[in-house]
Amino acid sequence: MVFDEALASRLDAMYQTRDMVRRRRLARAALGAAPGEHVVDVGCGPGFYVAELLDEVGSRGRVVGVDASPAMLALAARRCTDRDNAGFLAANVASLPLADAGFDATLCVQVLEYVPDVAAALAGMHRALRPGGRLVAWDIDWSTVSWQSRDPARMERVLRTWDAHLTHPSLPRTLASRLRSAGFTDVGVAGHAFVSAGAGPEGFGGSLIPLIERFVAGRDGISADDARAWAEEQQQLGADGEFFFCCVQFCFTGVRPKRTSA
Repeated sequence: MVFDEALASRLDAMYQTRDMVRRRRLARAALGAAPGEHVVDVGCGPGFYVAELLDEVGSRGRVVGVDASPAMLALAARRCTDRDNAGFLAANVASLPLADAGFDATLCVQVLEYVPDVAAALAGMHRALRPGGRLVAWDIDWSTVSWQSRDPARMERVLRTWDAHLTHPSLPRTLASRLRSAGFTDVGVAGHAFVSAGAGPEGFGGSLIPLIERFVAGRDGISADDARAWAEEQQQLGADGEFFFCCVQFCFTGVRPKRTSA
């Protein structure tokens, strides 16, 4: 997927829906940002977390958003245009240009599943945290998707092709061990089910339909007509009261251990 202006605009709208607001609330609660803290949002996208975290850290705190997409950073900067304690950096997640031990907390939501070198990304986040600093990393295991269709074979093809937009479709299976290898301690995880019984965009499943349709069309033998038929079937299931979608999203937490005296 190319995170250009068109996709950034679609994601900006998607991130304002009910399930995405719920996800931000859960992730921020896990992070527990406090007044005066310095927080970095790695893969900040259109800046919703940055704006909300600024309210939590207050005027004495600071929030920095990092993203590789200029289009995303432009949206994020506009969202925080009146906040002088917000900063933004254009950078690859695997090579973070952050000062050592400069942050109290790091947030990284649905980013690592796209990153080829997860170890480098986690090492950079660990380095940027002060001793005792906290990490929240949130990713989806896409194999947990349960999605109703009257054409199960087509649904299987569509979801298999959709997986190709990810580097690690089932990253949560190994993320705890990856965090420990990067030096994090007190590693924990909580799973959150996102369930929709309607095809509307307020639910996570419904909001994915146009993104998936655009991505799979022309790939792996799925024609534009096939992709459109899949999307139309999902809308019809919604109209008939038969739509169902569920996936599990995982919130991992970890701590950079405090230095101990020799």
